[in-house]
Amino acid sequence: MISQWCKSQGIELPNPVMDGKEEGVTEAERDRFFSLLDKLCAALPQQKEAAKELRMLTKKMPSFRALFGESVDAIPQLLTPLSGSKSESGVHPDLQEDVITTLLNLSIHDSNKKLVAETPMVIPLLMEALRSGTIETRSNAAATLFTLSALDSNKALIGKSGALKPLIDLLDEGHPLAMKDVASAIFNLCIIHENKARAVRDSAVSVILKKIMDGVLVDELLAILAMLSTHQRAIEEIGELGGVPCLLRIIRESTCERNKENCIAILHTVCLNDRTKWKALREEESTHGTISKLAQDGTSRAKRKANGILERLRRAVNITHTA
Repeated sequence: MISQWCKSQGIELPNPVMDGKEEGVTEAERDRFFSLLDKLCAALPQQKEAAKELRMLTKKMPSFRALFGESVDAIPQLLTPLSGSKSESGVHPDLQEDVITTLLNLSIHDSNKKLVAETPMVIPLLMEALRSGTIETRSNAAATLFTLSALDSNKALIGKSGALKPLIDLLDEGHPLAMKDVASAIFNLCIIHENKARAVRDSAVSVILKKIMDGVLVDELLAILAMLSTHQRAIEEIGELGGVPCLLRIIRESTCERNKENCIAILHTVCLNDRTKWKALREEESTHGTISKLAQDGTSRAKRKANGILERLRRAVNITHTA
């Protein structure tokens, strides 16, 4: 998934063969690297020039990504223009964009993921960029959190730092340039249980359902909703916010098997936890035969979930008749 995203952004992934030669970085390249870092502590024009060049070098050359991992001060120096700016006008938007995008380029390098995430100012500055940058800066901040969250330890760290809230807020804004990066970051972070709870608390379910109902990024957001549906409060919100009819409609109308599978998986959990929704499921089955069709024609997982719902509905009818 990360490799596909990188290709779409025109970012060159590290080549294992090249990585093996990274210790052979020339002295001239090292001198250039440290000179650029020094300029980030200078006046604004020098900062902007250095940040733009570092962005370009870390995009094109894996060796420059690796250099950041060799110096304990390199990442804090990169962040100097953002963390040190206390002026009323704030950080220059171009400068912020270049620094954040350089962080993104660094985080693609596997050896840097832990180092980048654990540098104290990185995640707070990424969160600030999600809230206040240009749309490209905000998108790249989300993409950086996505790439960093490839490590489980980073998933936990990013979640504890409170980064899900600005990601969900940006998803709610719905800017088309940022949506996929934001959704990818939220999905990756919510793989671990404690982040599901945080996402639900930060209004992820209502934001995601609203987007799905509007037909926005349906594939990606259904996958996140299916993941969140293992959380009790998420299931309650799906029921309260009109999610059941929406999910049934997608099963009826969609041609995407994965979307149907995610929908029926969510509905199965709803069915197990909320008897008040059985009536809607029975009516859908009576009118359209939606669940029966999926039980016959869906993926193996979709068939299993659909049959589970049908069995529960049949048992409920039998108990009623017996009573």
